[in-house]
Amino acid sequence: MRALRLFAALAASALFAQPVAAADSYPNKPVRIIVPYQAGQGTDVAGRYLAEYLAKALGQAFIVENRPGAGGNIGASEAARAAPDGYTLLMGTNGTHVLNQYMYASTTFDPEKDFEPIMLVSSFPMVLLTTPGSPYASLADLQDAKKAKPDSVNVGMPSTTARLVFELLKQQGVGSIRGIPYKGSATATTDLLGGQVQIGIDTISAARSFITGGKLRALAVTSLKESALLPGVKAVSEQGLPGFQVVAWNGLYAPKGTPPAVVQKLNVEVAKILARPEVQQRLLDLGHEPGGGSPAELAAFARSERLKWQPLIIQAGLKAE
Repeated sequence: MRALRLFAALAASALFAQPVAAADSYPNKPVRIIVPYQAGQGTDVAGRYLAEYLAKALGQAFIVENRPGAGGNIGASEAARAAPDGYTLLMGTNGTHVLNQYMYASTTFDPEKDFEPIMLVSSFPMVLLTTPGSPYASLADLQDAKKAKPDSVNVGMPSTTARLVFELLKQQGVGSIRGIPYKGSATATTDLLGGQVQIGIDTISAARSFITGGKLRALAVTSLKESALLPGVKAVSEQGLPGFQVVAWNGLYAPKGTPPAVVQKLNVEVAKILARPEVQQRLLDLGHEPGGGSPAELAAFARSERLKWQPLIIQAGLKAE
């Protein structure tokens, strides 16, 4: 009997030691990072920064594979079906892990049940824009104008995230502003400069050269507080709408069932990378604020985002185009 108990104890010890041993030797072959968007897009560039530094830190190639399509769903679905061994990772986003399950008729993955969160890599707020000659110098001016003249302020929306900003502004009382959808930043900016729309909503990276060149003026950013990406520009939440926040974001994920020790090892290494001043500057130059935190914090953040956006998306009838 003693021999049997000893054998059982040794077997259990060996079983629990396996994940630790796997993490110690990880990675022992190249790792692929699926980016579910086209090459050159912001998430892709951030993913390539991460791959470059992970390869240096861990001594194996981290290879970015672009799998664009269906708003990120194609790449995310492929990652969800991959072996949970740490050798396939996903650069997930607020699209793949929050918005798409409500904006598409169906998806082939569950953003919570099919993935292990590793770390929030970066986030980026939007910016409300107008022209230098505009009468709107602040969010308060925009609210006052709407009270006086309903539907007099056209708002250009070149992306899904811009549409979310618009809908949340409406929901929180910025009057009956009228949204004008655009296919991209270029045409939306042209119409803003030409006066066809009075307000624009765009990423800071798309608008920064127009702001620094004096062609556009930033009214507010949609982060919870002033952003390092646009110093001196107050947040919407600091201009009468407390708690207002809309950010797009990138997070590193692994397939569900990836060993916890491997997830933790990646979390530690990514944290070291994001703490490097040159990486922080590269992300800021890209228009992203560096992320951080634990796997549990990314899971909680994504869950809170789903709770926040599901009712608004349904109420506004937003659908993927």
